[in-house]
Amino acid sequence: MDAAEAVAIFAAGGAAGTINTIVGSGTLLTFPVLLGFGYAPVTANVSNTIGLVPGSVSGAVGYRPELGGQRRRALWYGLASVAGGITGAILLLVLPASAFKKIVPVFIGAALVLIVLQPWLTRLLAERRAHPFATHGALPLGLFAVGVYGGYFGAAQGILLLGMLALALSDDLHRINALKNVLAGLTNLVAGLVFVIAASHVSWTVAGLLAVGSAIGGQLGAKFGRRLPPAVLRALIVAVGVVAILKLVL
Repeated sequence: MDAAEAVAIFAAGGAAGTINTIVGSGTLLTFPVLLGFGYAPVTANVSNTIGLVPGSVSGAVGYRPELGGQRRRALWYGLASVAGGITGAILLLVLPASAFKKIVPVFIGAALVLIVLQPWLTRLLAERRAHPFATHGALPLGLFAVGVYGGYFGAAQGILLLGMLALALSDDLHRINALKNVLAGLTNLVAGLVFVIAASHVSWTVAGLLAVGSAIGGQLGAKFGRRLPPAVLRALIVAVGVVAILKLVL
């Protein structure tokens, strides 16, 4: 790995940590970068999952005030995310790499649709804040499903979590975003532990660069991320997502 590649991966990790803390979908930046440098899709995904864990932790720490009084909720819902993350990571390891290469373009495409629709979804959720759906019983099952997706790939996992939590919980959106950071972080953490234990498809140099970058980005996201122009950020994510799809299918 030369210096330019290391700097690019580190910078991608910083951007992903920032974006993940704000809303999610940072993987749509890091994953194409790793593919562009010639890493195999599964190696890129596994190394990315491990590398972004410190960013999730950093973002959650940055949202400490909003997490106040949510300990019980985080523990209960965290169990569903942990179970899902482990399941998704195991699926990634046991399914053939060819399956991942076929499935992931569909995941990325769905994630890009969510990102494009995100402003509309945000308005919809805001309109329904006073009348949240009574889905508390089904919420852990939904969080488990998102955890499976997060452990397997995870792009736009944060957007899925935000939508699900906002529909089910009557709470301030910033507090819900803080909870989202915790749940996404738990999913990535347990998936990363599965990959470490399996010692499979990990580039530790890549994971280390992403880890440092994402940890810095997590703090930036918590402190300054709300000042970023949403339209510019959304356009950038869509652009790199399209690049990733083309890289995988061509």
